[in-house]
Amino acid sequence: MEIVLATRNKDKVREIVALFAGLDIEVSTLDDFPEAPATVEDGETLEANAIKKASEARDLTGHSALADDTGLEVESLGGAPGIFAARYAGEEATYQDNCRKLLREMRDVPPGERQARFRTVMALALAPADTARLLVHFARHPDLGKPGTIDCLLSEGVLPGEIAAAARGESGFGYDPVFIELASGRTLAEMTEEEKNATSHRYRAAIGMRELLLRYEMAHEGEKA
Repeated sequence: MEIVLATRNKDKVREIVALFAGLDIEVSTLDDFPEAPATVEDGETLEANAIKKASEARDLTGHSALADDTGLEVESLGGAPGIFAARYAGEEATYQDNCRKLLREMRDVPPGERQARFRTVMALALAPADTARLLVHFARHPDLGKPGTIDCLLSEGVLPGEIAAAARGESGFGYDPVFIELASGRTLAEMTEEEKNATSHRYRAAIGMRELLLRYEMAHEGEKA
């Protein structure tokens, strides 16, 4: 199976490739399709944005395409920045800009009231040939429950935590330096890539998608063909 990762974010690509290791799939990214325009993320939900990005990449490349959208939901900010996490400090904001704005917005929020969660929705828009394979699989296994839409698979991952009073750590990207993972008490930026991949919201969404691919026999454990 060939899958295009519908992103040019090298940090995200590295994470997803690592999480899908061991499956017999060929992975490319939008860097392999320089003519692909950026998707306008105008959906009102993470699901809508993930599906739109994946569907546009599939339609342009002709391959099944995987996209995700992640929101950071902070309780004391009424769920903000939510779906606007990547552009919280503006359309051209850097990771550092977004983190600085979040810390400013929360400077008067006391410890114990800084709860937050990362939520990732992953969408795999299937190319016609892969959709046909999936339909054949369901015909052979009528006891399996079908997904809501036959040409797009969805998974979700949630990571609860809290916002630090100041940035900590040098690893990761995005809001990792200010997001504390509750079990360890460390920010995601204080973890190694392996530690983060074993607990993160994107890990949980990717594991869900991996399980769907294996369950529906769209991919198998083993070496790439």
